[in-house]
Amino acid sequence: MKTIKILFAAGALALMTATGCSEDFLDLAPISQQNANNFYKTPEDMKNALTAVYGSLQYGGQYYSSMHIIGELRSDNTEITNPAAGADQQAVDDFTNVPVTSISSNTWNAHYQGIQAANILIDKIQPIQMDAALKARYIGEAKFLRALMYFNLVRIYGDVPLVTAVINNPQEGYAYGREAADKVYEQIIADLVEAEGALPFAYTGADIGRATKGAAMSLLGKVYLTRKQWTLAAEKLKQVIDAAAQTKYQLRPTYAGIFGAANENNTESIFEVQFKGGSNGEGSPFSNQFAPIGSGTAVVAVGNPLGQNIPTNEMYQSYEAGDLRRDVSMATSYILSGREVKHNYILKYKSTPAANLDSDINWIVLRYADVLLMYAEALNEVGYVANGPAFEFLNQIRTRAGLPALSSTNANPSLRITNQTEFRLAVEKERRSELAFEGHRWFDLVRTGRAIEVLASKGMQAHQALFPIPQSQIDINPALMTQNPGY
Repeated sequence: MKTIKILFAAGALALMTATGCSEDFLDLAPISQQNANNFYKTPEDMKNALTAVYGSLQYGGQYYSSMHIIGELRSDNTEITNPAAGADQQAVDDFTNVPVTSISSNTWNAHYQGIQAANILIDKIQPIQMDAALKARYIGEAKFLRALMYFNLVRIYGDVPLVTAVINNPQEGYAYGREAADKVYEQIIADLVEAEGALPFAYTGADIGRATKGAAMSLLGKVYLTRKQWTLAAEKLKQVIDAAAQTKYQLRPTYAGIFGAANENNTESIFEVQFKGGSNGEGSPFSNQFAPIGSGTAVVAVGNPLGQNIPTNEMYQSYEAGDLRRDVSMATSYILSGREVKHNYILKYKSTPAANLDSDINWIVLRYADVLLMYAEALNEVGYVANGPAFEFLNQIRTRAGLPALSSTNANPSLRITNQTEFRLAVEKERRSELAFEGHRWFDLVRTGRAIEVLASKGMQAHQALFPIPQSQIDINPALMTQNPGY
């Protein structure tokens, strides 16, 4: 019974504002439906409820930890080089994770907590007397966030429970078993279409950082790409590109200008998980998480270096000569007590935290470079065209990185792309360099069917394209919950 309360935390969740990765509320009993109905009375109450949905993105099982553990550590980009960094993370890294590994359960629980918060907002706002456009916007924001969380879940676990109504008591949780991924994707697409229609292209002041029309369009394009609906993906991503006058999206002049607290929510950013260091637990942990164990204050000046997500040597070598992104993204040594220590570590999230695990660094979920690369990929999948438009958008990314353009007629064989397969691999390589350590690599390899070929040397087997369903979910509802094959 307690596990279902954790999976589908009831009305109490929406009373919470964003509180970092704190999950103390899990010990609370659900608010009764009568009390919940009495609570939601005003537009301000609904604003607080929406804040709770955004706040769920900060949970340990979402973008505070799990999404970079799964998106990067599972891939060939990063590794655990010191066992003290954590046994569960080591298991994800070397493909030995099992259904009782905490990362699977934490990721599952945190996403369903966020989905429940979104469902509460969508349900409770209906009778509230408030400005109609603002009500539609709040619903659109909640549906974008619900779609994002379901997109993560279905990519990680495959078939998952599809819950679009408020769970009022633990007993109701027993009615939900695993739903076919196709049906989950139908809901994701429906939510994003509605969000696109309700959200503005941009915000001002304190609202900057909320989900926008461009965010809904970009995520929808990524969903279509994941579903191999190439024409739909190309159409939607081109709409994002063509809407530049409204969205103000553009590539930053320099790659370094994308990252760091001073560059948050910039013109290349489409959607970021907002963190605020020195603000009652609202800070992000990345500066500490990604600093090598034993580096003292040489890499991160405040707090403990945790040695997670250490870039592989192969990752360093994968960059082309002259690629300006490499030295912005990672370093290979640091100076400790006057001595150089050879050790790879991520630079993109480096900062001086206000306290341990308390940096003022956001996590970028979607940015314009990703859109351009997805569009190039979708065009190529629709049909390879020698020196066609797909080359133009791919080369926009390479030009900023200081690299020569690719073409179908280049005299240099290393820069010549003559068919669809070669272009497909060129996009994969460019995505790896451009989006390094941003949580995309694992999902790209699975999406394109290349995971086994690339990661077999790390120990990956075919069934591990999906993570195991947490054993606790099967134990409490064996009639409807089944395990993924191979686990």
